[in-house]
Amino acid sequence: MPQQRVTMRKIREILRLAWSCGQSRKAIAKQCGVGKTTVTFTIARATAAGLAWPLPPLDDDALELRLYPPVPLFTPRKAPLPDWSSLHRELVTRKDLTLMLLWQEYKAGEPNGYQYSYFCDLYRQWQGKLDIAMRQEHRAGEKLFVDYCGRTVPIVDASTGEIREAQVFVAVLGASNYTYAEATWSQSLPDWIGSHVRTFSFLGGVPRAVVPDNLRSAVNKACRYEPDLNPTYAELAAHYGTAVVPARVRKPKDKAKAEVGVQIVQRFVLAALRNRTFFSLAEANAAIRERLELLNNRSFKKLPGTRTSHFLEIDRPALLPLPEAPYQFAQWKKASLGIDYHFDLDGHYYSAPYRLRGEPLDVRFTETTVECFHKSQRVASHLRSSVKGKHTTTPEHMPKAHREYAEWSPQRLIDWAAGTGEATAAAVQEILGRRAYPEHAYRSCLGVLSLAKRVGPERLEAACARALAIRGVSYKSIKSILENNLDAKPLPRPLELPAPAHDNLRGNGYFNR
Repeated sequence: MPQQRVTMRKIREILRLAWSCGQSRKAIAKQCGVGKTTVTFTIARATAAGLAWPLPPLDDDALELRLYPPVPLFTPRKAPLPDWSSLHRELVTRKDLTLMLLWQEYKAGEPNGYQYSYFCDLYRQWQGKLDIAMRQEHRAGEKLFVDYCGRTVPIVDASTGEIREAQVFVAVLGASNYTYAEATWSQSLPDWIGSHVRTFSFLGGVPRAVVPDNLRSAVNKACRYEPDLNPTYAELAAHYGTAVVPARVRKPKDKAKAEVGVQIVQRFVLAALRNRTFFSLAEANAAIRERLELLNNRSFKKLPGTRTSHFLEIDRPALLPLPEAPYQFAQWKKASLGIDYHFDLDGHYYSAPYRLRGEPLDVRFTETTVECFHKSQRVASHLRSSVKGKHTTTPEHMPKAHREYAEWSPQRLIDWAAGTGEATAAAVQEILGRRAYPEHAYRSCLGVLSLAKRVGPERLEAACARALAIRGVSYKSIKSILENNLDAKPLPRPLELPAPAHDNLRGNGYFNR
C-alpha cells in the first residue's frame, strides 16, 4: 500500500509523539488525523535516514530530502541485439519454431543479453515497422490469398471498336508475398476456376490452404463457422489436395494479404499500363506478366531480398506437389428422374438407373461428359450432347420389360387421351410413334394432356385437331395454338383450284382407257 504523503509539520509531530512521548501508533494516528500505516512508514523512513529525537536543525526542504530522496532514473544497459530480419524469416519459415526457442539460442550466444520479456518487446517493436502485408506471420507454403481488383482492364474489339472491361484476378502467398495476376473476361465460375489452375501452375506447387473472399463463385452461402462452398470449387480443392478457408464476412483482416496485394497490383501493374491499348486478353496478360516480373524482383524496403528470393527460399520448398493432370472444369447441378428415368440438362435428356426415380441426384458435367451421382457414387456416365429435345439412353438403365412402370405404357397414355377426344388420342399416338423408345415421348404426352387442366377438354381437342391438320403435332405447337386462341377458328381446308379449259389438258379418266 503506498504511503500517504503528509506535511512536514505533521511529520515532525508524529516523530515527537513517537520518540519523545512514547505514544502508540494508534494514538498518534488519532491525534494527527492520519492512518496508522502512514505513522509506521514515516517512523521507518526517519529511522532509515538516521534521524533521532530531538531532530537536527533542518528546514522543511532539507528534512523532506532526507526522508524522501529522489529515485535514480533507470538506464537500460546496452546489450547486443539479434538480427531481427533473419530471426523473423526463420520464425515464418519453420513450422514449429517459437520466440522462446529463438531467445534461448540468443542467450546461449549472448549470456549478458536481454531477458525474454524485453527480447519479445524489442521484436514486436521491430515487427511493427514492417508493412502490414509483411507484418502478419504466415508459415511457409501455408496460405494463398485470392481476390479480384476493383479496377478493370479495357479490351478493344479491333473489328467493331467495342470496349469490354476485363476483370483482374490477384493471388498472393502469405509468407513470401509472391504475387500472381491475370486478366479474365468475368468473375464467373469458369474464369474463377481457370485462374486458380493457372496460379498453381505459375507457382509450380499448391499451398495448404486458399483464402478467398465470399464471392458467389467461391461460396454458395456465407457463414462464420461453416461456409457452403461451391461444389466445383470444392472439387478443385480436392483435386489439388488443398483446403479452402473463406474469409469471414466483413473481416478484412482475415485477407489483409489479398487487400494489400490488390492495392499493389493496381498501383504498380495496372497504373503503369493505363495508357496502353489492348486488343485481346492474351495481349493484356502478356503486359501484366512483364510488370509482375518487375514487381516480384523489386527489393523490399524493410527486409533484405525480393518476393522472388523469399518465394524460392521460403514458400517454394514447402508447397505441395502439383497433381499429374490439371483440374478440368466441371459444373454441378441437382437433378431428379422423370417417369421415363431421364434427367434434363440444357434441354437434352440423359438416362440413369430407373430404380433411382424420386431420389436426389448430383449431376457433374463438362464440355464433353455428363456424370450422374447418387450418394457420392457414380451411377451413370454419358457423352454430352447439344441436341435439344433428344434423349441419350443406356439400355441397362431401362427396367426389364418396364415392369416397374407398366402403368405408364403407351397404350395407357393413348386411352387416357381418348377420354378427351379422338383428335387428342391421335395426337398422342403420333408423338409416341416418332421415338425409337416410346418412353422418351412420355414427357411430351403428359405435357399435352396436362393442358386440359388449364383450358378444358373441349379446347384441347380442338387444338389437337388443328395441330393434326397443319401437321404440327408437338407439345409446343398445341400450347401455342391454345395461347393464340387458334382453336376457336375453323380448320383450314385444302385449296381447290378450278381446272382451266384447255385442249392439251387431260382429265384423270384419260389414263383409265
